Amino acid sequence: MIFSTTLLASIPSPSSGSIELGPLRLNAYGLMIALGVIVAVRIAGRRAEARGVGTVEDFSSIAMWAVPAGVIGGRAYHVITDMQRFRGNWAEAFMIWHGGLGIWGGVALGVAVGFWRARVRGLNAWAILSCAAPAIAIAQAIGRWGNWWNQELFGSPTTLPWALRVSDSVAMKAGETAGTTFHPTFLYESIGCVVLAGLLILIERRLEPAPGRLLAWYAAGYTALRFFIEGLRIDPAHSAGGLRLNQWVSLVVFALSVGFLIFDARRSREASAPSTVTEHE
Repeated sequence: MIFSTTLLASIPSPSSGSIELGPLRLNAYGLMIALGVIVAVRIAGRRAEARGVGTVEDFSSIAMWAVPAGVIGGRAYHVITDMQRFRGNWAEAFMIWHGGLGIWGGVALGVAVGFWRARVRGLNAWAILSCAAPAIAIAQAIGRWGNWWNQELFGSPTTLPWALRVSDSVAMKAGETAGTTFHPTFLYESIGCVVLAGLLILIERRLEPAPGRLLAWYAAGYTALRFFIEGLRIDPAHSAGGLRLNQWVSLVVFALSVGFLIFDARRSREASAPSTVTEHE
């Protein structure tokens, strides 16, 4: 009876990491990333059109460069920070469909290349980054479901009603008994990214930050979310001082983002403050 209740009060995992559409067999992890990119380009493009700084076509062109760069950067970060996993089997480093994209490398290189391409097209690159910030969060929200399909990167064991049930072999590989359910960290991050996108739009409307500043708000918000998510995960990771590597990275990026926003706000107030010196003085 207890087992049946647990089974019904949990999120099941797919039996396979692929989706079959007739004769086609599509890798679900890659499909989620592609779907996230398509939705993000549409959202960012519409935002650019509403502000008169670009079009959906502009974002599609930028994405042709930025997305591959993001994938390369994300994979490079993952391989570099988890190099022992690939020793003796370096071919695995190129098998992105098996999972393993570090968000820090992906966003850093993807944004840098996207900024460059926006300038090449003669656009206001800073304004383009502001248009893209909420869309990046939505892309992550969709892409995280690839981890669900791959049965990976889940959290510690829990019996909460929304716990994630993985296959017995995956549970035992994680050092737990068959039938153990776990925190669905992919779901937490997916929901968190949707909320973050909404908050970014609200901040944009209320505070009207200068072009490009919304990306700093995104970085601060996402790193706060990611610090919490990383604290729940149980997959192997480098750690120091009781924190996982990605938690340390989150702290550093959060501090830099918030520091920049505070500095920028003070600089803007000083620049707009009326002078007390008269012309005759």
